[in-house]
Amino acid sequence: MDATFFHLALTVKNLPKFESFYARHFGFKRARVISLGDDAELIFLKNAHNFYFEIFPPEEERPCPMSEADGPHYPGLRHIAFSVDDIDAKVESMGEDAVITLGPLHFDDVIEGWKTVWLKDPEGNIIEITQGYRDQEDL
Repeated sequence: MDATFFHLALTVKNLPKFESFYARHFGFKRARVISLGDDAELIFLKNAHNFYFEIFPPEEERPCPMSEADGPHYPGLRHIAFSVDDIDAKVESMGEDAVITLGPLHFDDVIEGWKTVWLKDPEGNIIEITQGYRDQEDL
């Protein structure tokens, strides 16, 4: 039986800033709010492609600093990626919110027209914005 990807769960310190960033730049909106008691809430954000973030409030401090560049190179979540038609236009439209950590880099030697840039969201999570990726046809 096939499974469908449902959500990516994140713990964030500043929910309003996180929610505003993803709503403005990637079309996310609230899909559900669940009370956890003591004024804490679990929030589901959803975009038009049925990609969800499940957002938890923090219960403890982060044990190590967030990574830079394209994300951590140790086992775990490296970055979140979004595909766009034009990276330059997307970054320009994001204005000061586009805090670039690496790139843009061109990968024309692998796929002609493939270009990627990495940036930070308000929580310090690394986001990849890519254009021109195509699946390999001979697999």
